[in-house]
Amino acid sequence: MSGDPGPAGLDRPDPALAAEDARGLGRLLRRHAIDTRPLAVAPYRRLLVGQGTSFIGSMLTQTAVPVQVYTISCSSLDVGYVGLAGLLPIVGFGLYGGAIADVVDRRALYLASSLVGWLVTLGLLAQTLVGAGSIPLILGLVVVQSGAFAVAGSARGAIIPRIVPLDLVPAANTLNFTVGNVGQVAGPLLAGILLVQSGGFALAYGADAVLFTAALWSAFRLPPVPPDGARSRPGAGAVLEGLRFIGSRPVLLMSFVVDITAMVLAMPRSLFPEVADERFGGNVGPLYAAIAIGAVVAGLSSGWVGRVRRQGVALVVAIAGWGLAVAASGLAHSLWLAVLLLAVAGACDFVSAVYRQTILQTYAPDEIRGRMQGVFIAVVAGGPRLGDVRAGGTAALTGATTSWVGGGLACVAVVLVAGLLVRPFRRYDAAAVVPADADVPTDTLTERG
Repeated sequence: MSGDPGPAGLDRPDPALAAEDARGLGRLLRRHAIDTRPLAVAPYRRLLVGQGTSFIGSMLTQTAVPVQVYTISCSSLDVGYVGLAGLLPIVGFGLYGGAIADVVDRRALYLASSLVGWLVTLGLLAQTLVGAGSIPLILGLVVVQSGAFAVAGSARGAIIPRIVPLDLVPAANTLNFTVGNVGQVAGPLLAGILLVQSGGFALAYGADAVLFTAALWSAFRLPPVPPDGARSRPGAGAVLEGLRFIGSRPVLLMSFVVDITAMVLAMPRSLFPEVADERFGGNVGPLYAAIAIGAVVAGLSSGWVGRVRRQGVALVVAIAGWGLAVAASGLAHSLWLAVLLLAVAGACDFVSAVYRQTILQTYAPDEIRGRMQGVFIAVVAGGPRLGDVRAGGTAALTGATTSWVGGGLACVAVVLVAGLLVRPFRRYDAAAVVPADADVPTDTLTERG
């Protein structure tokens, strides 16, 4: 239907058609925009605000520590040791902390472990103020901080399915990752500003200590979250029971395998200080922020993520994209191109992270969710730290560029082969899985694909 012809013989725009087009565009944007429905749940909203605020501070510290170590030693290998120092407690305390989260009030556990992490931040500030200049002391503080982070992460991940409706868990995870990645953008960029100031390390650690109080506030305001269902004793047997549960489910097992592959082989983080010093005039902040920038963009346009059913295939594609983008960024000699390619990698990583976390939280029954989250923390947080060691060690032998590019390409090759070989993972259909809280025995939960 047309409007009256204009003086030049052209039709005028029809207001009705224009309004319909606007409504169509609005529907399209809502379809792809991030789902904010979990924000209506007050405990979850406070948890998200506290986590997001404190995470900015956490990223200040995670940026300042490797830069401080590199400043003291001028060695990427020593920077890689920061990853090793964080790896061991994350694996141990992540697994055991998850077992504890299945038998105690998860709110109390989250609050206590967050308090320990805050005290370690004050320790990092103190060692800087007194001019200790001791790498072993810094690594020791990283060990304690990583253990506290692992326990807190296991408890927090097991809390979310208890405070939001199960059908909103994917949206809640998307919001968590998006807010966390905003912190990963803001934190390193702020660190880049602070670290070039006089007393920059003290400024970074001090800001983290102030911002971390938000996590303590959000944990304190949570309702009690006692375990729901049968309780097991939090020992090695409980940990092994959780690992057996994962090992008997190919989809769960492969979701962890592909993530470990991505982080160990293709995480270039420990190379950032050296490459920034050689190529970009020491401007390291944008490199640390770049992956998170891509993840934030992906999160804000993530409405489509929950509609993908073949999530095993989606994981393979996302992680292969991560590896290719990382490899390409290692060849960039202009800062803007390196940041752009790392941002593409971050977007791919965001998609894979949402799928892995959602599968884990909705697949496992509540009485084992803490242990599942413990394994998740051990893999997701421990994998990049092991990748730091791998990248730093390889760089010491072959150079930073070879370590960076070669790791990305190796990741692509391994993930594609693994995805093709494991049939249940390749054929996994999220719509055909028994709900996590269905009234069936744990040992009868199986993938259908």
